[in-house]
Amino acid sequence: MIYVARHGETDWNRAGRYQGRRESNLTATGRAQAEALADALGSAAITRVISSPLGRCVQTAWPLARRLGLAVETEPLLMEIAHGTWEGRLRTDLQREDPERMRQWKEEPEIVTFEGGESVAQVDARWRAFMAKLGDADGVAVVTHDVVVRLAIIDARGEPLAALWKPHVVNGGYAEFRGGGSWELLGYVTAHLGALQVDTASQAL
Repeated sequence: MIYVARHGETDWNRAGRYQGRRESNLTATGRAQAEALADALGSAAITRVISSPLGRCVQTAWPLARRLGLAVETEPLLMEIAHGTWEGRLRTDLQREDPERMRQWKEEPEIVTFEGGESVAQVDARWRAFMAKLGDADGVAVVTHDVVVRLAIIDARGEPLAALWKPHVVNGGYAEFRGGGSWELLGYVTAHLGALQVDTASQAL
């Protein structure tokens, strides 16, 4: 099995501020979500824990790795989409200051390339490069970011990049895939979060 999780809630998630490649620490809830993820996967047959190098993902991956007696491996291919000039800015401000790009991002994400940043297609290419690097590996837990988790899900479903916003993705939740090279999506899991599940509607996604 391969498990692909989104990091726990961060200060900037809570504030509605775009993160991209910038750093933002986990909130107390985010740290609790990381522990809940470790509880959920701590008895699984996992032999590798691989994380985006950004701190919010490493902080989320660490409790699981500690539980399993493993190191956290970092992989730049798993980094969040580079939001370019949007990074560090509030979603509410961008809705007013850059309304057309915001509309495109929410309605036609496949056509957006962020100024000074990336397109969804570029992130998808990174994700596919990561899958190729894993090959037929199994028993892997991956901790990454919202857009990357979404791409993992829609790629497994055979859906186009325009379907980016269709999957349900939350902080600390994870997608479960049958590994061994097939990448069959088995489901998306949030039950372990319980009252720790946060509403992402106000986040800068």
